[in-house]
Amino acid sequence: MDGDDMGNGDGVETDLVRGREACRRGAWDEAYELLVRADAGSPLPAGDLERLAEAADMVGRCDDTVRLLRRAYQEHAGSGAVGPALRCAYWLCKTLAWGGEFAQSGVWSTRARRLADASASQDCPEFAYLLLLDAELLFRAGEYAECLAVARRMGPLAEAGEDPDLVACVAMTLGIGLVKSGEIGAGLAQLDEAMTAVAGGEPSARATAMVYCVVIGVCEEYQEVRRAREWSDALADWCAAQPDFTGAYRGLCRVHRVAILRQGGEWPDAVREARLACDQLTGGYGTAVAGGAYYQLGEVHRLRGEFADAEQAYQDALRYGWDPQPGTALLRLAQGRRDTAVAVIRRALAETSGTTATPGPGGTAGAGEPMSRVRLLPAAVEILTGTETAAVPDDDLADAARAAAELAAFAEAYPDTTALQAMSGHATGAVRLAGGAAGDALPLLRQAVRLWHELDLPYESARTRVLIARACRTLGDEDSAAMELDAARQTFARLGAAPDLARASSAPGGRDGDCGLSPRELEVVRLLAAGGTNHAIAAELVLSERTVARHVSNIFGKLKVGSRTAAAAYAFEHGLVGRDRP
Repeated sequence: MDGDDMGNGDGVETDLVRGREACRRGAWDEAYELLVRADAGSPLPAGDLERLAEAADMVGRCDDTVRLLRRAYQEHAGSGAVGPALRCAYWLCKTLAWGGEFAQSGVWSTRARRLADASASQDCPEFAYLLLLDAELLFRAGEYAECLAVARRMGPLAEAGEDPDLVACVAMTLGIGLVKSGEIGAGLAQLDEAMTAVAGGEPSARATAMVYCVVIGVCEEYQEVRRAREWSDALADWCAAQPDFTGAYRGLCRVHRVAILRQGGEWPDAVREARLACDQLTGGYGTAVAGGAYYQLGEVHRLRGEFADAEQAYQDALRYGWDPQPGTALLRLAQGRRDTAVAVIRRALAETSGTTATPGPGGTAGAGEPMSRVRLLPAAVEILTGTETAAVPDDDLADAARAAAELAAFAEAYPDTTALQAMSGHATGAVRLAGGAAGDALPLLRQAVRLWHELDLPYESARTRVLIARACRTLGDEDSAAMELDAARQTFARLGAAPDLARASSAPGGRDGDCGLSPRELEVVRLLAAGGTNHAIAAELVLSERTVARHVSNIFGKLKVGSRTAAAAYAFEHGLVGRDRP
């Protein structure tokens, strides 16, 4: 940024110099205060207004960001600095869009384009900022081939300049365009280039945050679990080094982090991060993605058996414009409302079937959003085969088989995506098992478990083990069934997956018998094992002490123990609570 002249007055000069230095260090609160004070003493030049706008953005003062970027744009445009003005217009449009002010964002985009046309600046490097806005509009409209064409056009412009933000953002956009156009390998490689650029530390903080979040989001959508985790860890380190970073992009960073934590089994941390993301994204800027934060919160609540909290979180996700499927459908299944779950998931599949297509040979995507189907298909198989009756209804089994076959087509199209291979193996194995072909199901399920282990996804691994146990029991191998079921139980207990643990504990064949604890009793026994008194447990679970005492008595009876110490020992020995859990 330009505008490095010192300003007038010793105090102003000191604040200005210190403010610039604070920006370089990422001390955003300090930078904001110093530059605001310097601006009050003597109006800042355009380059320093941009610095102050970035500091305001990073600490969540987005109204100030908009005001400051308008000033910077006008200063640059008034002095004939068209390129810097276009840069300001880009970030101004992005900030307005974060606040849901899409009409104003469009006005400023048009205004910047008129400035570029009037000054014949279509060949200047910063004109690529306007092309970035064009590409984003095309992306949102689903016009991916056109988005890719614009991205390729802006590449030479970015290379001709010396703007690290522009280089990183163009690489990111090119990568997205390639991925969405079906060139998955080339697109992911290009996204890695963008991430390498931001990891080098040259782009601005706001560009770094944006590129991190967008790339991780694409990796999650395309089931690139290892990539998403690697870049999420790097993002977490970057955020930790900037504790003042509390703006809207920080909330989006948290949403992606929640997904990684949930997959890795770190559910308490996932809940904490999700709640922080919800708070940050509902403060006026970032509401467009707040639904994603609530959806992730709902997912963790559902897995932990906190159904009322999950219901509320999914409702909040819907309120902020986020599709709460397949989470709501899976919640209905967990609540024992299978018919409702089946109706919901069938409606969701039908709603996407007319606008999507299974990828063709070589991973070339069809029309629309095929990956939106991948999000639904595993849940569809789970719901359609998830019956407590002796046999799955024929219509449900047929629909489950079609869903598994479609998922297998995705796995075949993207053979290097380990998570898709595991998802497909689990789904096809579940269908074969439900159809009475346990022997055919086992190889697929065992392969899925191996892949889940490679990806370090413990919950998914445990769910597949439950199916393996069922298949082994069907084939008369009770000993292997018991081993698989015990392994699943221990994982569910360690994670706090109360509904899954209750179902696995009620299944026949586990070693040391069936503990038979309800989800609430499992919560009580974990707190009891941690040394909690009835009073403390009541406060933690928002129950009366009389209710807790009744749960403790029931736990003693089901575990066949006579004391709190014996109950705690049983819980640790049988994996109902991990020894390292608080």
